[in-house]
Amino acid sequence: MNNMYRELQSKWAKGSRLALVAGVVMVMLVLQDCGNNANSAGSSTEKGGNTAEAAGAEASGNVPAVLNFGFIGSNKLNLPGGAEGWGLYKGIIQEELKKHGITELKLTGFPNGPDLTESLISGRLDFGSLGDTPAIIAYASGAKTRLIAQTSAHTVGYLIGKKDGPKTVKDLQGKTIAIQKGSFMHRYIVGLLQQEGVTGYKLVHMLTPDATAALARGDVDATTNTGVPALKLIDQGYTHLDDASSHPELLGSSATVVSEEYLKKFPDFPKVWNAAREKALADLKQHEDEYYQFLAEIGDTTPELVKQVSPISDIKDTPFTEEGTKLLEGTKNFLVEEKLAKKDFNISDWQLQ
Repeated sequence: MNNMYRELQSKWAKGSRLALVAGVVMVMLVLQDCGNNANSAGSSTEKGGNTAEAAGAEASGNVPAVLNFGFIGSNKLNLPGGAEGWGLYKGIIQEELKKHGITELKLTGFPNGPDLTESLISGRLDFGSLGDTPAIIAYASGAKTRLIAQTSAHTVGYLIGKKDGPKTVKDLQGKTIAIQKGSFMHRYIVGLLQQEGVTGYKLVHMLTPDATAALARGDVDATTNTGVPALKLIDQGYTHLDDASSHPELLGSSATVVSEEYLKKFPDFPKVWNAAREKALADLKQHEDEYYQFLAEIGDTTPELVKQVSPISDIKDTPFTEEGTKLLEGTKNFLVEEKLAKKDFNISDWQLQ
């Protein structure tokens, strides 16, 4: 009897333990199922709201959170003009970049293109917007950059003479002209003087503020300038000798270039940046008066003047155009012929379409 009792007691204990284990397993399965349902519900909510942002951040992988952007110019807002500047001013571009894991955009203004390309080559910048001439010269010299957009193809350079100085371009024979070497204005002035048959001139490198001061002192016979500053000099009585609007082949264009090193981290950057820029341009066209006021603020001038030198119609709504590419080819060929660019290359090899 005792043996039978002990056998029954042992069987009962084993059964209890099995029941307990089975119960624990059931509870764990139920909790796991609830968790999965909660995650599914959360995913459904994101799909209904910020799915693109979540997917973009996930897809960004190793994309650095900070993006370093350089542009030409210096102003109190620390912003460029154009669709890029407007998009940054209104926060449109920042919002688009956040979808891909970029949470901070650091902006740096440069006095000229060569200084910007130096920072790009050294790695202090990830990408930048500058004139086509310094961008081409840098690439021809071995800079590891790729061209991702040409947002404008109508930059006008002005040739301005000192007061009581030369009256025509031909009067610059044997004279001294202040330029920013390596800039698109360098290409404009050399091309112009070549067309006019002017020789024996001397080009001296000066940043625009220094060149303007030298012109006022009479230390140089002429200088180059662009935009509102050029119009202001003409209004002050300096001689308007020429401008590139009379020579379409000598117009400047913009170039947005990105380092190959950054592209390794974010291969889709060109597509993302250009899409954000196009969204900003669409918004800009809905607020034209406000845009011109914005340009006037960063240029310390009036909306009326900026409408003359930077009309919205000059802004390209696609990364590349046939007109712009033709201008790039002409500029590149000229720079190679004049030995300002170290080697020839195919523009198509530089472009990222």
